[in-house]
Amino acid sequence: MAAPTDKAFPVSWDQFHRDARALAWRLAGAGPFEAIVCITRGLVPAAIVARELGIRLVETVCVASYHDYQEQGALKVLKDVAPSIRAVGDGTGRGVLVLDDLTDTGKTAQVVRAMLPNAHFATVYAKPAGRPLINTFVTEVSQDTWIYFPWDTGLSYQAPIQPGTSG
Repeated sequence: MAAPTDKAFPVSWDQFHRDARALAWRLAGAGPFEAIVCITRGLVPAAIVARELGIRLVETVCVASYHDYQEQGALKVLKDVAPSIRAVGDGTGRGVLVLDDLTDTGKTAQVVRAMLPNAHFATVYAKPAGRPLINTFVTEVSQDTWIYFPWDTGLSYQAPIQPGTSG
């Protein structure tokens, strides 16, 4: 995705927690899951979902694509799936929940899906290009919307969507 646009979607900690719990509600009927593999930035929703669903085995797979928080670059696997995850089920991901905060282009999900082809893929937010790779999500946003997660922002003034409409 290109640099952030005027279509900003700021998400507060409260909203993100509600959305991650909503994801857990949807996933409750899709399991059972023996383990969660979170794509690195999916650590926060993974903690919430693990608590809600009683999943104790939580691991990470680390794939970097946004190298400067603006331009998506070449994908690089920094940490592969742990042997403890490969030991779950038949080793193809059956019984494993792969979790991320957002699917944008779907490129990261493609890389992880190749590692765990039978895993259930879930994300809190999904964009149209990545949506076909995800089994469960909570909110779909347009491809040109930039999501500002609570860990990326601080409290500050936000300009109105329509210029000239503030106070």
